[in-house]
Amino acid sequence: MNQKISTTSARARAWIALYRAWTRVSGLVETRLKQAGHPPLAWYDVLWELEKMCDCYLRPVELEARLLMQQHNLSRLLTRMETAGLIEKLRCPEDGRGLRVRLTEQGRQMRNAMWEVYRPALDDALEALSPAEADALAERLDGLGV
Repeated sequence: MNQKISTTSARARAWIALYRAWTRVSGLVETRLKQAGHPPLAWYDVLWELEKMCDCYLRPVELEARLLMQQHNLSRLLTRMETAGLIEKLRCPEDGRGLRVRLTEQGRQMRNAMWEVYRPALDDALEALSPAEADALAERLDGLGV
């Protein structure tokens, strides 16, 4: 029984540390983006997911899965981003009732501008990690398979 409690406790501590680190780092990034006059981090995530696609579009359900975001939150976010001219909502040719979300050139430029703030914020937040430690941590976290 003591082994089970010890393992659970260690995993709980790991989760708490991971969550706290995420909260601190994302808070710093959000602050820097706001100071630079850029939209929130969630906008960057949408823009990046679209830019990674060869044709720069995804269906909302695909974005939802990639971003782990609830549908109603994503829907509101996409509407705000469309109003800002960063994405376009287009009818899906395979499904007349469905939509595709496409990155605009303005969206690509915004993502690049946001990255110029985001990257140094990450460097500052994670400066305690050497490049080798950062690689090892990324590999280990990727290996969790969740």
